[in-house]
Amino acid sequence: MILLSRRTVLAAGAALPLTRVRAFAAAPSNVLRFGLSSFPPSLQPWVHTGTAALTVKLLVFRGLTGFGPDGEVRPELAESWATEGATTWVFKLRKAEFSDGRPVTSEDVKWTLEQIAADASTAFLKNEFKGVERIETPDPQTVRITMRQPTVTLPVWLASPHAPIIAKGSTEGGALGIGAGPFVMKGQERGVSIDVVANEKYYKPGMPKVGAIKIIAYADENLRVAALQAGDVDLIEYVPWQHMGAIEKDPKLKLDAADGPFMALNFNGETGPFKDKRLRQAVAYAIRREEIVDAAFFGRGRPLTGLPIPPTSPYFNEAASKYWGYDPDKAKKLMAEAGVPKGFACTLLSTAQYGMHKSTAEVVQAHLSEIGIDVKLNLPDWATRVNLGNKGQYEFCVQGTTADNNDPDGLAPILNGQLPPSVSRSYGIPTPEIDALFAKGRAEFDIAKRKAIYAELEKVALDAASLVGLAWRSQGYGMVKSLTGFKSLPGGTNFFSGYLLEQASLG
Repeated sequence: MILLSRRTVLAAGAALPLTRVRAFAAAPSNVLRFGLSSFPPSLQPWVHTGTAALTVKLLVFRGLTGFGPDGEVRPELAESWATEGATTWVFKLRKAEFSDGRPVTSEDVKWTLEQIAADASTAFLKNEFKGVERIETPDPQTVRITMRQPTVTLPVWLASPHAPIIAKGSTEGGALGIGAGPFVMKGQERGVSIDVVANEKYYKPGMPKVGAIKIIAYADENLRVAALQAGDVDLIEYVPWQHMGAIEKDPKLKLDAADGPFMALNFNGETGPFKDKRLRQAVAYAIRREEIVDAAFFGRGRPLTGLPIPPTSPYFNEAASKYWGYDPDKAKKLMAEAGVPKGFACTLLSTAQYGMHKSTAEVVQAHLSEIGIDVKLNLPDWATRVNLGNKGQYEFCVQGTTADNNDPDGLAPILNGQLPPSVSRSYGIPTPEIDALFAKGRAEFDIAKRKAIYAELEKVALDAASLVGLAWRSQGYGMVKSLTGFKSLPGGTNFFSGYLLEQASLG
């Protein structure tokens, strides 16, 4: 498997036609101008490099399945699928082409999944696809995937933007890889903008609805909002919560927001004070979460005092959802048991690039000081924050993310410490029992039995405190009123809203 560094991707992009326009003029109605929250640090197709990168990748890649407007799994390159026996899934491919004109075949699917699961892979879903026993390609339009054990969640995994199907061999020599998404990369100005144009070979008739998208990075969230208000862009992501009301009141604009993303703390269990779970638990009890909701989200959210399982989920447990109530005396007791009754010093990694991350870190810092924990803040730019998180170069850190989908198995990427290092979860905290329970849950097709499994998993995960929830947040896109066809996806699929850019149109 050939992996791309940030330098390789940017160098490859530098060879493409670039649009060097710093004062972004009004665009014709067939060009959608999208204000992104940061310039993607990397566009490696199978590696998690942040939500901004994910949005761009959703424009140029597609997988076997995907997520629709309701957040549920829908067909993409596979037009249908069904189980065959206890462990095999059979996928029938639609007639589709990659952007270079070659047909999408079962061999491309087999090759892609083998790259993700390869020993040297750093793919986000490597662990999941290690569960594949064999992949058969009886004909160009049929893929038979046999798992090592029954796996109810396979169609959900394949819907993840972290599992796009790439043309066989197209990543050789450091290339980005050829996808079958609604758009094709045209060029970029590094650190500033990316241009994509409609893929004329896209398999959905009449899509995409616009001829091109100009993606403009506005790392400063206030400038991003100002660009929308001034008419410089048609759509922005990550609307700062302090600006949501103004966008709602603007007669030219509209806000579309959905719950699902949340803020939490991750920890380094390999080195530093948080190797001791009692200190992770102490931190959890020392925070007044409603103050984070007010400071970071201007009241557009709610405290998260358990695992990020929404009340609308059939797996929601009311009592477990209130596990981390504010209890500074209990926090001090846990610190005394851990041998640091007077407190200790540590560093909290966050970022100043997103106000919600910075404000969350500042509230956590203030509250922990009240029980004797002296917290120093490390607030680099987002690309650096991602890099440090992936390498475990922190003591504890502020995390802003979602579950990977709306099935309880979507919590695995943020709770399962047996997985490879990732920005999305704690570092160096083994969780073999959690790993075993996730495996048991995804092997069970009976929903009543799955509920019992995940209830047990919830107890174990809360005690381990490798993820300490802080606040649910309302995640919003701001757009001109003439933009139709695009919306925020619900729950754990919210960060995958880029799926719907294929049907966005400007009146």
